[in-house]
Amino acid sequence: MPFAIVDKPNAKVYVFGAEGQFEGAAPVLLGLAKGDLSVPGVGSKPLSSIPPSERTTPAGRFVSAMGRNHKGKDILWLDYEQSLSMHAVVKGTAKDRRAERLASPTPLDNRISFGCINVPEDFFENVVINEFSGQGGIVYILPETKEFRRL
Repeated sequence: MPFAIVDKPNAKVYVFGAEGQFEGAAPVLLGLAKGDLSVPGVGSKPLSSIPPSERTTPAGRFVSAMGRNHKGKDILWLDYEQSLSMHAVVKGTAKDRRAERLASPTPLDNRISFGCINVPEDFFENVVINEFSGQGGIVYILPETKEFRRL
């Protein structure tokens, strides 16, 4: 199966094909709050009611599959109950500057999402969709506050 490794401390994703071949890497936007666990029930809350402290990108191993979100857009579901996914960057509000954050040379400004992993649109379309369509795959999200074996 194809797999991806999300390096939270460096705000980067690496995608590998089913035979282990490197397919590409890209910067990512991550959850606003640092942390390696999701708050229980966060996936059932409306986005407007999720406080900044609960906007984490959890660490772990996720069996993932392509699907669609509530607006019909392609999305790689990592954990449906937590509403955790990888998708093309959304425009957001002008003050979010999401595209500029992805293009910046430092990962220090890549914390803006509600927990999802946002990637550049061309990377999502040309790498993620190509590798994960049909068979799905595995996404590993590396921890930033806990040891991986303790998750």
